[in-house]
Amino acid sequence: MNINATIYPVTIFLLILLVVGIYANRSLKKSTNFQKDYFIAGRSLGGVVLAMTLVATYGSVSSFVSGPGIAWNLGYGWVVFAAPQIITGFLLLGIIGKKLAVLSRKTDALTIIDIIEARFHNKSLSLLLSLVLLIFFTAMVVGQFIGGAQIFSAITGFDYSLGLIVFASVTVIYTASGFKAVVLTDTICAILMIVGMFCLGYVILDKGNGMDGIMSSLSTLNQDAEGYSNNLKPDAGGALPWSLLFSAWILVGFATIGLPQSAVRCLTYKTTHDLHKAMIVATIVCGALMIGMTLLGVLSRGIVLQMPKGGTDAVIPELIVNEMHPLVAGITIIGPLAATMSTVSSLLIAASSAIVRDLYIQIAGAERQARISAKKNKLATIFITSTLGVISIILALYPLDIVAWVNLFAFGGLESAFLWPLILGLFWRRMNAGGALLGVIFGLGIYTVCMATGIKLLACHNIVIGTAAGFIFSVLGAYLFPSDDEKTLRIFFPHKYNDPEM
Repeated sequence: MNINATIYPVTIFLLILLVVGIYANRSLKKSTNFQKDYFIAGRSLGGVVLAMTLVATYGSVSSFVSGPGIAWNLGYGWVVFAAPQIITGFLLLGIIGKKLAVLSRKTDALTIIDIIEARFHNKSLSLLLSLVLLIFFTAMVVGQFIGGAQIFSAITGFDYSLGLIVFASVTVIYTASGFKAVVLTDTICAILMIVGMFCLGYVILDKGNGMDGIMSSLSTLNQDAEGYSNNLKPDAGGALPWSLLFSAWILVGFATIGLPQSAVRCLTYKTTHDLHKAMIVATIVCGALMIGMTLLGVLSRGIVLQMPKGGTDAVIPELIVNEMHPLVAGITIIGPLAATMSTVSSLLIAASSAIVRDLYIQIAGAERQARISAKKNKLATIFITSTLGVISIILALYPLDIVAWVNLFAFGGLESAFLWPLILGLFWRRMNAGGALLGVIFGLGIYTVCMATGIKLLACHNIVIGTAAGFIFSVLGAYLFPSDDEKTLRIFFPHKYNDPEM
């Protein structure tokens, strides 16, 4: 492959992101409220940008590599497994979007931990969730860097370390310019992810002789005793039990409401009209992208006939390398790189806020934090974001097994920890700090033990056990411990006190 031709589109893409970062940094210098602008873009996002940053954050390198690779192996059953992702944006924005926006303005909250602290006023709970967020986010960033660097190296022929340093450094640089840079680059990334998907789809249909040719190939693969292909069955011939498909509606459906990197987007939009527009746009784009890439993984079986040496993760890279013109390959690789970078930037800035806003306030106290000058605050925030990025790059250069393991269960772990403090805290007046703390400890703890030991419940993903345990202990604690003070409840449940504000 002509490496130079492949790398041209990628180079242009990286330069555009750097320019956006510079632009956002200049506007940040004019800010009168640095942390508000740095962490939530001054609550100024429009509907389309909100939708795009939500989709780009939710999508990751696995959406372009691992997911389609598994679909190549299992067939249409994996499309059924991925289907719950269509509703994630609509659920998140529709259920908690408006209430979080109103409460964040009432309490001056800039992070999800701020919201939880304002609701429960419990230092131990806030400190625990901040540490969980920081550890899991850092591991997820490392995992994204590793996946992005591997596909970059496989397609361009560049050394893994060089590719990692180049695209990861660009990500860290523009992320250090704040949330405005993140959402603008997320919007660009979401668009380019869709472009990459269409490029891949065109090549698959062209090389596979259209849908007729591809379906003809699929029908002869992995046949059962009656001669019917398991790749065409919704349960993949038993490889995807219905209990596992059910748990997908929790893991990548309902429970994604509890992901802090997504929920924080609800603090950033300008008006209710923008919220409603984002719900529609996010549903369309997320559905098209997540289901589209999974479907392309199934159809790629008509071209990539044998399992690649690198396993299912190598299916899409091998297809790009062997079947695409170098320039088209360069455009297509931007898709997974964009997915990686948009996810990483959101995780990095959220991890930075966990240190600057959440951990520091819990340890040192809000009064001491308030006494820090604006200049020192700004320098410390940018330094911490950059430092976290550099640490993640170093860990990705020399990946440890423990990081891979943490990344594997971090998605479900975050849901197990944050789902019930957030949902019950927002919508159940009886919920209190004791219930939230018990729910986090037992929900995350039981989920972690089950993941480590391989314990399963009816072949379900362990997120079912984790969220069920979190809910049970949250409710138990809510009845065992005293209720919150009336002042807090008036803020979070004004309708109970005939307050029309919400």
